[in-house]
Amino acid sequence: MKITLLGTGDAPGTPVIGCTCPTCTDAHNGGRSKRTRSSILIETEKGKVLVDTGPDLRFQLLGSGVQYIDGVIWTHTHYDHFAGFAEFHRVQYNVDVYGIKETLDYILEYLHYMHPQRHEVRMYTPFLLIGLEFTLFEVVHPPAKRPAGVIIKEGQKKVVITGDTQRNISSRSLEVMIGPDILIADAIVPPNVGVKKHMNSKEALDLAREIRAKKVVFTHLSHYFAPHDVASNELPLGFDGMEIDI
Repeated sequence: MKITLLGTGDAPGTPVIGCTCPTCTDAHNGGRSKRTRSSILIETEKGKVLVDTGPDLRFQLLGSGVQYIDGVIWTHTHYDHFAGFAEFHRVQYNVDVYGIKETLDYILEYLHYMHPQRHEVRMYTPFLLIGLEFTLFEVVHPPAKRPAGVIIKEGQKKVVITGDTQRNISSRSLEVMIGPDILIADAIVPPNVGVKKHMNSKEALDLAREIRAKKVVFTHLSHYFAPHDVASNELPLGFDGMEIDI
């Protein structure tokens, strides 16, 4: 299994329009602080699956050389996690899309002019794609209705993607998250910046310790961190195009 973090930014992306902070300046200059919106590519010899399809998906797929996908899993209904699916219009038809009923209802009404193949799944119920076992689990990200994280298994290997979430994840979800080889965690800001709907970096590290993750990578990152090459000396920040072989 190969994982590529196509987009590691929060909803505005980095650089933020009109901002000249050091991190946005680094992004303007082509540094790793440049972050597009959320999308993760999962690959095996049997195919390619996207977890979320952020608004920058066209550029992400062109940049990574991906020409065809075998499925999309949507974690929740926020624009920065699904709007890029429109880039498949007149490119690839009848795409298989997966998510819980509430998520699919909302997104496919928005994308009413497209006709993907809808697959409703239930929280905590595994399903198979490209030779991998996927499971959605419930997280906390108001006001999104029933947002999900994603567990991916291949044999004894296990990956947990938190999706967008606060730290107060339910005990049922924490139980199924235990012991991943890698945790890809929402960590939108440093702890000195107030945030309500997401984990900060301290909370994400605390979650990694609680579920005994062997490795953690932060995503959904804002420009409130120092420039990437500085902040990554102390924190496990992901970056756009980061590849992880499991």
